[in-house]
Amino acid sequence: MQRRGMKTVAGTVTHDPPPATSGRQGRPLIVTEDAELLDDLLRLCAAAGATPEVHHGVPQPRGSWEAAPLVLVGDDAAHRVRGTARRRGVVLVGRDQDDSGVWKRAVEIGADHVLMLPDGEQWLVDRIADVAEGVGRPALTVGVIGGRGGAGASTLACALAVTSAREGLRTLLVDADPLGGGLDVLLGGESADGLRWPAFAASRGRVGGGALEESLPRLHALRVLSWDRGDCVAVPPQAVRAVLAAARRRGGTVVVDLPRRLDDGVAEVLAQLDVGLLVVPAELRAVAAAGRVASAVGMVLKDLRVAVRGPYAPGLDDREVARLLGLPLAGEVPLETALLRPGEGKAPPGAAARGPLARFCTQFWERALIEAGAA
Repeated sequence: MQRRGMKTVAGTVTHDPPPATSGRQGRPLIVTEDAELLDDLLRLCAAAGATPEVHHGVPQPRGSWEAAPLVLVGDDAAHRVRGTARRRGVVLVGRDQDDSGVWKRAVEIGADHVLMLPDGEQWLVDRIADVAEGVGRPALTVGVIGGRGGAGASTLACALAVTSAREGLRTLLVDADPLGGGLDVLLGGESADGLRWPAFAASRGRVGGGALEESLPRLHALRVLSWDRGDCVAVPPQAVRAVLAAARRRGGTVVVDLPRRLDDGVAEVLAQLDVGLLVVPAELRAVAAAGRVASAVGMVLKDLRVAVRGPYAPGLDDREVARLLGLPLAGEVPLETALLRPGEGKAPPGAAARGPLARFCTQFWERALIEAGAA
């Protein structure tokens, strides 16, 4: 039986989407006297990395009821919380799929969700983990891909990440190209402590965002997920999906350096991008190659923009390149001469705050963040 305004999702029946926690961390509250149900809920909290507060009825005083970011009420305890001040984030948890009276009890206590175990376990683990991590607005996620080999996509990806971190945003730079030589090398941190992609190859389900962030190398005020120097050149698509989803839940920005070859793992990345930048040198052969890349990427990513890099071939400028590709123009990626000089220990792309590349990146982030806020 399904009530008006409710829908079934992964074993859960809901009124509204779960409330955002706006970055707030807190302990979930469990209200039940059912020992078997309590054992299950404690197990699910442990799986989500949360330590709950447990009561048989409404806590006295009621500060915990009002402050807890998530309240799990056992069906056995519904009558004991009836009449309590209404609030969002209340889940009525039961086991009897055939008990139609659960809907009435949910309405009486103002529950947002009715969840039946064991069917709804994964949804509940994800929801508890959101609370434990203090999940708010997901990270603005930008992918950078070259229209042809040597287009400068990795340089731009690094510059975008370095600029974002300099502006004080939580920033993660993801190297999705196992054959690219390693973004940690480009940032001068190939020997930095921290995990690389092969360590996450066995990841399934949900990866903790905080644990992911703390496990990665920290370079130039940002976190970097790159490749090691071993033989592993692929990570299963489900692991890519789990890791990138965890990165997005932490908020701030995520920049992904994409390979030009598209496989199942890259498709998982494309599905989670907000914006894609196609870096195209202003020459006819590069435009022709970029057209094929854009066609393939555009099947998954709807917001793909072209970033043009000079020098320009006769008859071409940045607007003409964008017109030929049928893509919106993100702008002209300027040349930073300091990056062309050989030498050890030189600064990474975008490190010169007043340099032309950093200015391009700053302007891009200003526009993109405004657009994301408006959306």
